[in-house]
Amino acid sequence: MKRIIKKVAVLGSGIMGSRIACHFANIGVPVLLLDIAPQELAPEEAQRGLTLDHPAVKNRIVNSALQTAIGSNPAPLYRKADAKYITTGNFDDNLKDIASCDWVIEVVVENLKIKQSLYEKVEHYRKPGTPITSNTSGIPIHLMAAGRSEDFRKHFCGTHFFNPPRYLKLLEIIPTPETDKSVIDFLLHYGDLYLGKTTVLAKDTPAFIANRIGIFGIMDTFSQMQKLGLNIDEVDQITGPVTGRPKSATFRTLDVVGLDTLAKVAQGLYQTGEQDEARELFQLPAYVQQMLEKNWLGDKTGQGFYKKTKNAQGETEILTLDLNSLEYAPKQKVKFASLEPLKTQDNLKLRLKALYNADDKAAAFFKATSHGLFSYISHRIPEISDELYRIDDAMRAGFGWEIGPFELWDALGVAETIKAMEAEERKPAAWVYDFLAAGNTSFYKTNQGTRLYYDIPSKTYQNIPGTESFIILDNFRETNVVWKNAGATLFDIGDGILNLEFHTKMNTLGSEIIQGLNKAIEIGEKDFRGLVVGNDAPNFSAGANLALVYMYALDQDYDELNIMIRQFQNTMMRMRYSAIPVVAAPHGLALGGGCELSLHADKIQAAAETYIGLVEFGVGLIPGGGGTKEMTLRTADSFEEGDPEFNSLRNTFTTIAMAKVSTSAEEAFDLGFMRRGDAITINNNRLLAEAKLAAIELAEAGYVQPVPRKDIKVLGRGALGMFISGVYAMYEGSYISEHDQKIARKLAYVMSGGDLSAPTLVSEQYLLDLEREAFLSLTGERKTLERIKSILTSGKPLRN
Repeated sequence: MKRIIKKVAVLGSGIMGSRIACHFANIGVPVLLLDIAPQELAPEEAQRGLTLDHPAVKNRIVNSALQTAIGSNPAPLYRKADAKYITTGNFDDNLKDIASCDWVIEVVVENLKIKQSLYEKVEHYRKPGTPITSNTSGIPIHLMAAGRSEDFRKHFCGTHFFNPPRYLKLLEIIPTPETDKSVIDFLLHYGDLYLGKTTVLAKDTPAFIANRIGIFGIMDTFSQMQKLGLNIDEVDQITGPVTGRPKSATFRTLDVVGLDTLAKVAQGLYQTGEQDEARELFQLPAYVQQMLEKNWLGDKTGQGFYKKTKNAQGETEILTLDLNSLEYAPKQKVKFASLEPLKTQDNLKLRLKALYNADDKAAAFFKATSHGLFSYISHRIPEISDELYRIDDAMRAGFGWEIGPFELWDALGVAETIKAMEAEERKPAAWVYDFLAAGNTSFYKTNQGTRLYYDIPSKTYQNIPGTESFIILDNFRETNVVWKNAGATLFDIGDGILNLEFHTKMNTLGSEIIQGLNKAIEIGEKDFRGLVVGNDAPNFSAGANLALVYMYALDQDYDELNIMIRQFQNTMMRMRYSAIPVVAAPHGLALGGGCELSLHADKIQAAAETYIGLVEFGVGLIPGGGGTKEMTLRTADSFEEGDPEFNSLRNTFTTIAMAKVSTSAEEAFDLGFMRRGDAITINNNRLLAEAKLAAIELAEAGYVQPVPRKDIKVLGRGALGMFISGVYAMYEGSYISEHDQKIARKLAYVMSGGDLSAPTLVSEQYLLDLEREAFLSLTGERKTLERIKSILTSGKPLRN
């Protein structure tokens, strides 16, 4: 049966329901969001003389929940305007309207009787053949549909979104024995292609896959830290980015999620875990019990493992809980001998191997928790999944791990770890011994650019289903490298298309990447038909190499600085006016130079979660790699006759001067960083593949090398006077500093085309020269150098 989702019903508007509704709105799907009608009037409603039958009263709960979601941070919508796709209602009046919906998602309170009662009503109105799914995270799926019709049961399963649904990529699909296979296949495909999810088929077992493994890891962390005498700050240092986990690590994550949520899942696993060899581990430690009693649940109650407060000077201070005394003390800086040398090692797998082989408390903790994890996951097959890759997919997408547990085991060495595991009485399952006895050494391997996983039942390596639609650059490293240097690698990704990957720190743009871009164009024009600029890293590019700018400016070596900026500009123009199409594939941060690079591509194929912007103003500069020129050019192309206020130019000026960064690829269109012809990929896993397809389409459409523009209309003194007056007014009103005023005047000068007496047509090179001159002059400012130094010292990317 061909299914088209034209409209979705979400039943329940709590934290999950409202945000699931918002994510469907993100992709333009109309949503009917329903919840219960209030049983009594609010005081203000009574004062207004309203009754329980009044529509404003009946929809109060759902409307309030939706507005709270829209205003929350992180934002559940790509753009707030997308809330127009959501229609609200209540179960009394609007449940009948689900007849017009193509998918019904239930997200009400975690109570089996309440869910079953709602399903009974749903069955009166639901269109036969429509998928009906539950977002439960704890109730067995098969129990919910008991007593319903055959059609209901065939089309029913669990769809477990992780919170927040926009950002966490995991969607677990949990069928019952009666769920029709076509429904399962459809939901796996739809979640991947349209909702941007890593869809993982899970079995109807307690906590499914990600929470089962994740909660085990947390409970084992509690146990091991107690054995080794580690505190919260120390554990979060070890279980953060250094080991490929999120910055929030263990305890900050628990504060965000809520200690009550952890307790509920852990207690459920203990109660249902008669066959789980690690059952006793799921009993809550005494300090967790005490925290629950004190209502120290984390962010939702204002304190948990961490507490934000003000010190005597009125400054914000983070306090950490001492688990022995249950008293808070100032957060401590942590240093472990084993972790210090790893800060300069960018390769995660080498970093993990080095930590495993080190000899201090951090290494001992890492070894112990890794051994426990390896043993536990090996025993969960086939209980929670028949395939090991699904466990890795679930942990990467649901818990934000850079590599999954079986991938971690591969990195540390399967055979090498087993003796230590045995010594700790944490032996793996029997199938692991059979796996090694057959001469296998890793759970994954690559063959001719395709990644294979070890299939336990057949004892063979198989293709990972669905990944044929992905381009994973690691799979090409052994066979398809065309050229490389210290900062970039050029791959042949097939069908006549090249891919240039950056691998500097935060993918900042320096001389190696400039060399790589020029080499990619040179090789591409000779032997290929298109180029994609993209990578598999967390971010596309955090901007240009500010350290180099700072060094030259501090030494007042303006000749070298001029050469560097000119080279950057020339490379952008070389890319823009090459004989082959160039597609940029930004994702994550695409700031400063990363944004400028994207602006000069023939097409941008951006991930939905792309935060793109020209942020140079924040360090006292203007975009100097062609960004100011390109935004001025684009604005000139949009000029309308009879606009004496120069509104479009003013808007572009404001975007640059305020260092605006899009909060999504959708918003990048609004800010002018993306334009008609550019496109968005909802699932980041598909980004490079779709960028490659875009390059092929441009080539096959008869791509012709463009000609540099000489017809850019600049407005001269008329616009310059407007800008200078506005900037001066901002300065006089104390909204900006004297230094900000100076930067803004430089930006205005470039965007106006200089001090021209009348509107004039100029070339791109004319604007590039003005841009470079302004950039260089600003690097001589003391305030600019101070700002650059501050950014470099912080180690954080420049953002607005």
